[in-house]
Amino acid sequence: MKGQWIGNYTGTSEGRIIVNIDERLSYYQGATYLHEKNKTLPSVAASFRTHNKDKNFQFRTDVILPIDPLSGIVASWDSVKSHYPENIAFSKHADVTGSLGSESLTLSWTTDIGARGICVLPRSRADEPSELVALNKEWRAFKEYVTSLEGRRYLFRGQNKPWRLRTSFHRAGRADLTRFLSEDVQSLHKHLSARTKHVFNLEIPDENGAFFNLVQHHGYPTPLLDWTYSPYVAAFFAYRSISNEQASLADSTEKVRILVFDQAQWRADWDQVSNLIIPVLHLSIGEFMATENERMIPQQAASTVTNVDDIESYIKSKESKDKKYLSAIDLPVRERKQVIRELSYMGITAGSLFPGLDGACEELKERNFEI
Repeated sequence: MKGQWIGNYTGTSEGRIIVNIDERLSYYQGATYLHEKNKTLPSVAASFRTHNKDKNFQFRTDVILPIDPLSGIVASWDSVKSHYPENIAFSKHADVTGSLGSESLTLSWTTDIGARGICVLPRSRADEPSELVALNKEWRAFKEYVTSLEGRRYLFRGQNKPWRLRTSFHRAGRADLTRFLSEDVQSLHKHLSARTKHVFNLEIPDENGAFFNLVQHHGYPTPLLDWTYSPYVAAFFAYRSISNEQASLADSTEKVRILVFDQAQWRADWDQVSNLIIPVLHLSIGEFMATENERMIPQQAASTVTNVDDIESYIKSKESKDKKYLSAIDLPVRERKQVIRELSYMGITAGSLFPGLDGACEELKERNFEI
């Protein structure tokens, strides 16, 4: 049952529902957001916890809270009720019955004032193969293509396989960002403050973002996705985990992938938010301070922050016939040795991108062992 579930609900009212569920040792917990189609009714949020891990379940939600129609933030009923008709009754909690199928999650509920709802939510497609139709280019043509692109307009991401875009947080099976902030981040801050020269103040947005970026770059799963302004840095990461021997044996159909994201147009068209927990789906671009993180500058790094599991489908839902934000370029795996050699001439090596002993040793391993 863990993961993100998105779909439509019907009943006393109708609208869009987002359910984020984490698996614990003996139960599930999470949060749900109902976005009303009828704007004279408040959209709401509620957290919950199941009694066990049975596929058929019942539970009562925690206190239901409204979503402020102006700020989009979860608030109290007293603070937002002036935005709605005086005769609106607001529920305090809901009794939920549900069942988990192989490809769907079914929920039905009745609130303490008799409001009812039902939904059948499809399983996320985030772990399915990408549906992007990529441009197939050889290394020479790739260099010519990216040179023609408008500088700093695009972000690039290198992947050694054509996976869908997904954060390490969601790949780990997590979805409840409220838990991430209250448990993971607090534990990380406590332990890492003894190991960093700078003690991050998480109440300051810039420092909070820098802290997330630091732990992301050191392997902790976060709702951030790493990008770079350099297509050549992206190419390094695409080929990095492939050996020369593997590349020499690769079939002509085996590819690495470079994602190309029109970040300038995305920023222009869609609100960028700094809050990690908001009731609506979002993908926001962040360029954080490089505090305690020497890797950011040589990698020309930027990040996207999101509460979305299937990022590819989310971006696609925002596109139109005349406007595309995300594209892909596939390069032959078998060109790996040539690509890495040319990148080293550009100064793009493990030693330059990962300052310190690990990066230096990785670069010398590449050079001396012809892996």
